[in-house]
Amino acid sequence: MIHTRTTRRALFAAAASAAIVMTSGIAAADKLKVAAIYTLPVEQQWISRIHKALNAAADRGDIDYAFSENVANTDYERVMREYAEAGQQLVVGEVFALERAARKVAADYPDTAFLMGSSFGPSGDNFAVFDNWIHEPSYLTGMIAGAATKSNVIGMVGGYAIPEVNRLMNAFKDGAREMNPDVKFLVNFIDSWYDPPKAKESAFAMMDAGADIMYAERFGVSDAAVERGVKAIGNVIDTSGDYPETIMASALWHMEPTIDRAIAAVADGSFEAADYGQYSFMGYGGGSMVVDESLVPAEVLAKVREREQEIRDGLFRVNVNDTAPVSDG
Repeated sequence: MIHTRTTRRALFAAAASAAIVMTSGIAAADKLKVAAIYTLPVEQQWISRIHKALNAAADRGDIDYAFSENVANTDYERVMREYAEAGQQLVVGEVFALERAARKVAADYPDTAFLMGSSFGPSGDNFAVFDNWIHEPSYLTGMIAGAATKSNVIGMVGGYAIPEVNRLMNAFKDGAREMNPDVKFLVNFIDSWYDPPKAKESAFAMMDAGADIMYAERFGVSDAAVERGVKAIGNVIDTSGDYPETIMASALWHMEPTIDRAIAAVADGSFEAADYGQYSFMGYGGGSMVVDESLVPAEVLAKVREREQEIRDGLFRVNVNDTAPVSDG
């Protein structure tokens, strides 16, 4: 079994000879050809979850996986076209900053399936969308934070005030207020997806203003929490191993349910333009919460677990609020 995890340059250099590559007598073309286009490094939180799910599919032998990272917005349309021209059957990525251009590319390649992170809906016959709908575990981590704060001030540092971020932060606030109606929030967006020093500086300012729990939507916040000895809540990935005794809980995103459904649909010819967002819900295994139980009192955790089960059973619905959160006056 071979797994192709190449950069775009290596992919196209090998394209001419791909038709004759054989492994154990089975043509490499028998595997689904999947490519991903990322505007940031694959180590970045959000991107890493997609990359992880695609690598898992490659490890199972379901796909040949190629990817391009750090693709500038100005190059994104070109890279989409190159992958489609190279015969990739499914192209995955995120098009938040170039919706119109990406949808035009998809319309030009009707035989290629596109699955893109987007703030909007599907289009045409082959442009499907997804998002990290982890507002449910975000609510649960908010409950933990609301019960933990002694100053009744929680700091929240985000990247950009877009719906995908806003709904998680608002759900977190709702969860905190369930446990502590008196809690106040300090909110700031650093207008970057990756600027740890700026996020750290923002976190320090919030701590100086009284925040004793930090919502770490961006890298850098937890580093500030460690330095000041306050607790933090993680987002999208579990970083508790890097910040022991600091990360109380994290809302996790699992992209595998989304990716696996898309791969199966392309493989059996049933892929169509659809909204895959629901597969990030807890009920589909697309979202979960991880807790450091040594940092959370047992009685608090019991209430959180009860609420978690109600969400899974459909007995409690977390509100979806895409409006930009602001600091309390």
